[in-house]
Amino acid sequence: MSETLPVTDRTRLRRSHTRGHFDRETVNAILDAQPMCSVGYVIDGKPFVTPTLQWREGNHIYWHGSAASRALKNSRDMEVCLNVAILDGFVMARSGMHHSVNSRSVTLYGRAFKVEDDAEKHRKLGNFVNSLFPGRYDILRPDHAQDLKATMVLGMEITEASAKIRTGAPVDEEADYDLPIWAGVIPVHMQVGAPIPDPRNCEGVELPDHVRDFTL
Repeated sequence: MSETLPVTDRTRLRRSHTRGHFDRETVNAILDAQPMCSVGYVIDGKPFVTPTLQWREGNHIYWHGSAASRALKNSRDMEVCLNVAILDGFVMARSGMHHSVNSRSVTLYGRAFKVEDDAEKHRKLGNFVNSLFPGRYDILRPDHAQDLKATMVLGMEITEASAKIRTGAPVDEEADYDLPIWAGVIPVHMQVGAPIPDPRNCEGVELPDHVRDFTL
């Protein structure tokens, strides 16, 4: 049975309570399905949001960027909010007020920490690349010391989080079902296209399996 995260004042749903999910299995599945995220933080009392990529290792989530990044420097040891959202469809109802979207999202709250140890930071970055493209980090040119020095990795334990999911058909007012208006769902899918080789690839270099077989 999946562990259930505690419901807090920040994570509880004020409306549409049935769409809320607090079990780790659901939260983890959404995090693992979409690497793109947005991180919210505060600088001098003003809110900012920065898009970036995230990856999960067990009950922790990580993201990285330039060591000079204002976003990362101001998130370190501070409370942040991280969100991942996936659009699955447009819900077309019989009234404008009942249009919606089918979607999956996770919002996490917590205190971000910096991965200080260089060896651990190196492992985290390797895990990030390999989580998307299994085995790729192991065949790449080794990172220079300056590469690692110029990169900051932040992490956060997943202890305060909620998922919100909507699926299915539109929900209209009962009287509206008799109206001659088309209603339904327009599905939306993120599509992975065929790989496009770099024109400066060495002659004869083969397309690796982790590129050929890549899916999200």
